[in-house]
Amino acid sequence: MLKSSQIKWFSGAFTAFAAVALVGCETSETAEVVETVVEKPAWTKGAMVAAADPRAVEAGLEVLRQGGHAVDAAIAVHAVLGLVEPQSSGIGGGAFMVVYDRASDQTIVYDGRETAPSDIDENLFMQDGEVLNYISSWQSGIATGVPSTIALYEAAHDAHGQLAWDGLFDSAITLADDGFVVQPRLASFLTNERLLSFTMLDDYPASSAYFFPDGEPLQVGDVRDNPDYAETLRAVATGGADAFYEGEIAEAIVAAVAEEPRPGTLSLEDIANYEIIVREPLCGAWRAYTICSAPPPSSGGITQNMIAGLYDRLLPEGAQDEDAYLKAFVDAQRLAYADRDHYVADADMVMVPTEQLIDPAYLDVRATEAFEPAALPTPGDPGLVLGTGSIVGMWGQDPTEDAPGTTHLSIVDNYGNVVSMTATVESIFGTSRLVKGFFLNNELTDFAREPTKNGKPVANAPAPGKRPRSSMSPTIIFDEAGEPKLVTGSPGGNSIVAYTAKTVLGVLDWGKTPQEAIELPNIVARGPKVNVEIDRPGGPEAAEALRQMGYDVLEREGENSGLHTILVTEDGLEGGADPRREGVAVALE
Repeated sequence: MLKSSQIKWFSGAFTAFAAVALVGCETSETAEVVETVVEKPAWTKGAMVAAADPRAVEAGLEVLRQGGHAVDAAIAVHAVLGLVEPQSSGIGGGAFMVVYDRASDQTIVYDGRETAPSDIDENLFMQDGEVLNYISSWQSGIATGVPSTIALYEAAHDAHGQLAWDGLFDSAITLADDGFVVQPRLASFLTNERLLSFTMLDDYPASSAYFFPDGEPLQVGDVRDNPDYAETLRAVATGGADAFYEGEIAEAIVAAVAEEPRPGTLSLEDIANYEIIVREPLCGAWRAYTICSAPPPSSGGITQNMIAGLYDRLLPEGAQDEDAYLKAFVDAQRLAYADRDHYVADADMVMVPTEQLIDPAYLDVRATEAFEPAALPTPGDPGLVLGTGSIVGMWGQDPTEDAPGTTHLSIVDNYGNVVSMTATVESIFGTSRLVKGFFLNNELTDFAREPTKNGKPVANAPAPGKRPRSSMSPTIIFDEAGEPKLVTGSPGGNSIVAYTAKTVLGVLDWGKTPQEAIELPNIVARGPKVNVEIDRPGGPEAAEALRQMGYDVLEREGENSGLHTILVTEDGLEGGADPRREGVAVALE
């Protein structure tokens, strides 16, 4: 099993809900984890799995039928997703998992973000004094960080698992052995000439043979087995994470990373030394609720709390006009994204004003700084507002785009335990390098490729062992009694922040069901433009309303959200799955 040295514990006894309800949680030195048991009312709301593929959802439901914890189900679900939607995530990538454990009344974050090799520097994506373009950076060996998903599986299972480890991979192994039916979304990527012109799927022998048998792309309805993936999962099921981070699998990863073009330097030592970090969630009060998500290097905890808090402050008192709600949502995003782009990075490597950014006193001031629609949003200065000294000048602004090769799953089990997990290989199909049945990530392109801006270092610049900033926002919201209320999250690159916030406000402020909130048009307000999804009901009207307000509107089609949401109601659980993908939300019968 995973060595104890490969799990880094932060902050001692994990903070119970009541202790984190009002402020963000600062990490501290390594300390012993203290298990507690608290008296909670019996859970009577049932169980549910919401994820991006029905076969993955069924794998999770089967685990719950056997009495498994939500973490057990999440492992089973994601192992299947790595097989049937390899364009989105897999065991060659990483994840953030937020877990609410009802018996201890604790919320825990498993930081499974990939880390950079030990011998890189801030110029990882610089060549002859020039910044490598995104495509060259993406389709390369230098883009791959240490795959971390298997380590996350094991760390979370060691802490919460109720079923045997080796049985959690059964569904994925069976599908990989027997073959799975290719669905439309995967098939569409294999016939998308524009995408294929960017990737190298048909250049590498392994990925070419897998996706283009006899020179033709897999079609909808084809049955595709993956014996290499089955073999890898069997090794992990038998040998634990050590089977992945040492030996044959690790050697294959290193060899693939070292291939042209632009070979990377990821080493066996880098892989063997990878550590999962167990963090306290970043939680903030909003109305009668508490919003909890992952702290840096994730953007989730900061942005979800900022957007909700700023939205309330920007909404005119007594507003009934839909345009007022729309404007408050857009302006809250513009402010939060500007701060996120400037400050958020790996807080173990650089100073991130995590708690200051969600401090109510800062939000009071930040809301007064809402930019005119035609203005370019710039970051605020929480240090100056809160009297700790100006900090805005420390860093150069980082406009790095996160790519949308990601998935999200939400789970509530029979005992009231909750998992919100977002996982990724970064861009679609990662680096296109297929190893032992799974794709390697290109996660390091989430770093700022240009390490300085206007003569100042960028907080999110590459560094040895550093974790790149992420937009992933796995979120659990609690009611005033400390009970789970909403579980949500999405894939979608940097738009994840906006997608997730839409469900939070849609359900808890606009009175929508989870499904209705998910189906609202996506509106993403990062930087000078406001992207509006016009191929959903209400999208064209929202675009025109924002245009009339003076915003620079970019009309979009085919937004890449994959929201999977569960609402806890008086009568039980109500789920929603994004029709933009192929997922479902299914209650356990």
